[in-house]
Amino acid sequence: MAKAIKISEALATVAALFAKVEHRSVAGQVEYWAKLGKIGDENPDLPISFIKDILLGREQLRAGQKTPYIFGEGE
Repeated sequence: MAKAIKISEALATVAALFAKVEHRSVAGQVEYWAKLGKIGDENPDLPISFIKDILLGREQLRAGQKTPYIFGEGE
């Protein structure tokens, strides 16, 4: 169930800019930031870029875009 929340005008303005670049709604952008923040808070040793890569990988798996990892390649 969706809930209306109040955010500052400054945050809404910045979220609107990022939302446009990322092809999200402003609410979707704020939700995305909240998700990253929650995961980062629960895993303080992980860099945000690593968290983003994990989320991307999960979505790729859900979309059926998987490739096996072969240990020792690329070394």
